[in-house]
Amino acid sequence: MIVRRIALNGFRNYEFGTAEFSPGTNVITGQNAQGKTNLLEAVYMLSCGRSFRTRFDRELVGFDYSAADILADVYSHEREQTINIRLRPGTAKKILVNGVKKTAGELADTVNTVLFCPDDLNLIKDGAAVRRRLLDNAISQIRPRYAEFLSEFNRLYEHKTRILKDWRDKPSLLDTLDEFSDGMCRVSARMIRYRAAFSARLNAAAAPIHRDFSNSLEQLEIKYRTVSTVRDTFASEREIYYDICEHQERHRQAELESAQCLTGAHKDDLEIFINGSPARSFASQGQTRTAALSVKLAERDIFLAETGEYPILLLDDVLSELDMKRQEFVLNRIGGGQTLITCCEDEGISKRTGGKVLFVNGGRIS
Repeated sequence: MIVRRIALNGFRNYEFGTAEFSPGTNVITGQNAQGKTNLLEAVYMLSCGRSFRTRFDRELVGFDYSAADILADVYSHEREQTINIRLRPGTAKKILVNGVKKTAGELADTVNTVLFCPDDLNLIKDGAAVRRRLLDNAISQIRPRYAEFLSEFNRLYEHKTRILKDWRDKPSLLDTLDEFSDGMCRVSARMIRYRAAFSARLNAAAAPIHRDFSNSLEQLEIKYRTVSTVRDTFASEREIYYDICEHQERHRQAELESAQCLTGAHKDDLEIFINGSPARSFASQGQTRTAALSVKLAERDIFLAETGEYPILLLDDVLSELDMKRQEFVLNRIGGGQTLITCCEDEGISKRTGGKVLFVNGGRIS
């Protein structure tokens, strides 16, 4: 998968900007706050129709502009394709692929991306929400139906949370509580099966990468964890649903007292172990960074195995956070597909990779 060229109009700080990318490595350089990450953000949106920095499309439209457009020529699935994303505040965004209207979830059939930013280096030590987001972003691209389940779950979760917070002032809200609880259990059962399958693949792909990274001194293991009553995450959807319902029944009163949803896929996590010990508690900073790199590179390998094409790899100012050894390991493993790397200074990255250099200054690309 390759983005050949992209044009931005009214997007973030780009009045009008165009860039042509190499099919290999592209180094996007410039000072801070000039628009480097904005450019990566636009490329990321080609794969899922949303930003990795904000939930609100209106924030993607520049302050002085009434609308924003992303237009890109891409090569994927052995053919040239054109993607157009139109953002108009107050109206739903419009997505066209080769002139045909698509949903955000359907973009993954055209382009896949793997994003790695400095926050991802804290993937191991941060809270469970970060690791769930990794699962959700990856699975949504290779299994578009999962994105529908995730959207439905979030809708149910928000409604149920409002009920739990407001029922004391308006007791009649409890009339619909069990309906939303049941809906969350049903959608959670579907999501758990997807998450368990992807986690198993992530474990299989990340372990050898981490072993190479550590010169065979460390063994990485990833385990998927969901609510305690689920006996087998690879069981049928029906069995998992009944297991989650059991958890819900046990925690219904606690939910009413705490005003929090205590049952559902929002409680899931990935447990990461290094040499048998929980990495979150016992790993050093260097070990956790190596593990995070291994996980993200494994994600890229899974996409390749799934689609037969490398996804577009987006490295947003991450190399500057790494020591030379880890930089070299990453750079030596990104061949074969298209990579976009942002950095404040070239730092010799283009020479080490043979990549094309694009300079960004004030929303202008040269």
